[in-house]
Amino acid sequence: MEIAFSPKCLKQLQRVKKNDTQLFTKIKKQLVLFEQNKNHPSLRLHKLSGGQRESWSISVDMSHRLLYYYNQDGNMSKIVFFSFGTHDQVYK
Repeated sequence: MEIAFSPKCLKQLQRVKKNDTQLFTKIKKQLVLFEQNKNHPSLRLHKLSGGQRESWSISVDMSHRLLYYYNQDGNMSKIVFFSFGTHDQVYK
């Protein structure tokens, strides 16, 4: 399965890389873990509800989340990360 990032998410991650290298290192670690085992307990993977019910969330740490959705294009499935931020930022 292919993993992609929306332009918005890429901007958010570039900002983190520039301003908080420790947090960016955690993000990379969690993304590697996600690629290896999407159901690893430290990711705290869960499906969202309400207006974001087609989306999923993984935890980077206790405060930060990465949101994604599945994009089915013919026979090809893709995971698209579309938002990164604190709990309050991504769940508004």
